[in-house]
Amino acid sequence: MQTYLTTEELATRIHYDVRTIRDRLKDSVLLEGIHYIRPFGGRKLLFLWEAIERDIGQASTSRAPLIPMANGGLAHG
Repeated sequence: MQTYLTTEELATRIHYDVRTIRDRLKDSVLLEGIHYIRPFGGRKLLFLWEAIERDIGQASTSRAPLIPMANGGLAHG
């Protein structure tokens, strides 16, 4: 079972501004299909909390920069 969050709900949980999530995190570290979805092909975003929670700690413990790949993987830079 997944926990779906709106942008506002995610901002509250991770203590980031809504605009920062939309402008800086979405599509750079939060990837469509992994960390968020667009239900029914619409414009609304729903973030997948379990995936974000899993990956937020990994990114902070890594020393090498991670480059998101189109297939959802990460390249170690």
